[in-house]
Amino acid sequence: MLFIGALVWVMEKWVATPILVDAAFGEQMPGYLLWLLMAGTMLIAAGGYVENDYFDIKIDRINRPDEVIITRTISKETAVRLSWILNLAGFVCGIMAAIALRSISVGIVFMMVPGLLWFYSASYKRLFMIGNLIISFLASLTPLLVAMANIALLQHRYETILPYTTLTRDLYVWLGGFALFAFLLTWIREIIKDAQDQMGDRELECHTMPVVWGEKWTKIFVTGLIVLTLALIGHLWWHVLPFDHSWSSLSTRYIALGIVTPLLGVVGLLWNAKIPSDYKTCQQVVKFTMLLGMLYSICILRGI
Repeated sequence: MLFIGALVWVMEKWVATPILVDAAFGEQMPGYLLWLLMAGTMLIAAGGYVENDYFDIKIDRINRPDEVIITRTISKETAVRLSWILNLAGFVCGIMAAIALRSISVGIVFMMVPGLLWFYSASYKRLFMIGNLIISFLASLTPLLVAMANIALLQHRYETILPYTTLTRDLYVWLGGFALFAFLLTWIREIIKDAQDQMGDRELECHTMPVVWGEKWTKIFVTGLIVLTLALIGHLWWHVLPFDHSWSSLSTRYIALGIVTPLLGVVGLLWNAKIPSDYKTCQQVVKFTMLLGMLYSICILRGI
């Protein structure tokens, strides 16, 4: 949850705002709106976590019995009430932000996400690939939500001149790049998580990739996703990023050491993974790489 809230803040302050300032428009997002977006995304994510724990009680008793909370610390009824309270609070925050922005698209996001998370936890996560793609899509929405919010503000304030600028395109290109990175790494992490949890998934007849394809082909698929991610990063670095491409550039060193190297490490760890704890280590490295990917926005803030 803290990562999700931090992602909204970083995308706004370290990506969107520098682009707007560079274009001489200045920061657009009022502080209260940013906090509403952060609160809305964090609360809905929290509701989704509770729902996931509720529907995964039997699986978690097999995969991680020491971490089961529902039925031990709190009752099922309390968990259901808590998920509804969290989702409702997040929905209210999101709709308030959408009304302030006068943005239908932002409102649709906050109406759609709680429902998707519920159906994901209840059934989609047990279906082949669908659950992984839903969570990856939802992860990619966070940077895009910041883009939608800023563009809505710009359209209301600069309606006559905005079509003659590249600002809308620039916001979607930069924030869309982070969204694509979040989508791919979340997809990778979700599949590795399924490999870690395959014992319980097999017992309850879940059709995740490791259960349907086996570990070998799952590792081949994940490796392919990592190669695709590295290829896209290479393309963006060489053809899109406006920074110096030499080794002296902070941007180049950050991408090479902070993103490419850990992803290559994931490949090595993945092919040596044999037990759940090995896959958990892979997951942790992917999460760390996602954090470093978010912090790459420092290079945008400083223009280096």
